[in-house]
Amino acid sequence: MAAQKSTQPATGKSAPDSTRRSEKSRRAIYDAALALVVEVGYPKTTIEGIAARAGVGKQTIYRWWSSKADVLMEAFLDLAEQSVQEPGPTPSAFPDTGDIAADVKDVLRATVDQMNDPRFDVPSRALAAEGVVNEQLGRELVARLMQPSLDLYIHRLRAAQDAGQVRADVDPRIALEFFISPLAQRWLQHTGPISHEYTDTLVDYALHGLAPR
Repeated sequence: MAAQKSTQPATGKSAPDSTRRSEKSRRAIYDAALALVVEVGYPKTTIEGIAARAGVGKQTIYRWWSSKADVLMEAFLDLAEQSVQEPGPTPSAFPDTGDIAADVKDVLRATVDQMNDPRFDVPSRALAAEGVVNEQLGRELVARLMQPSLDLYIHRLRAAQDAGQVRADVDPRIALEFFISPLAQRWLQHTGPISHEYTDTLVDYALHGLAPR
């Protein structure tokens, strides 16, 4: 009886892992999209440009995403997730040391650092602008990127209420706007410098009020 022919390559190597190959391509596309937006701006960034920069065919991109906005959204979310792995407070990791002022200041300082980092600043501005005219993207931006961070503020403020550091009748969903809204407005409209000193002052004003002590 004749021996069966082996289905393995003569070298004995296993077949390429398509999952690993796809993940490598996906990571290259993320990096290319973020880099191009920083280098040439969002309007000049194209699917073709992202594909060429990533070394993949544009059909590969269209297989996973329907537009450059979708690519950039996922790339930016991935970048934000990576930042959580870095030591120290981040906008996506809220500490609870028992001192509400110190904790909010730490997170806002980390937010300022991201806002002043071109890796975060340019893509997030592009997404914010596109979200104004693209309603679906705008809703996704809020749901996937903004709301999880806002929920962390709400949770921390409620813990501060339980500890007697914040009035019990305060609505945390409104109170967090004292920290977030002025910073976002200054960042979006370039009305002033974004610094640790600025956000520390926001916290002091919000927690202690404007009336004489």
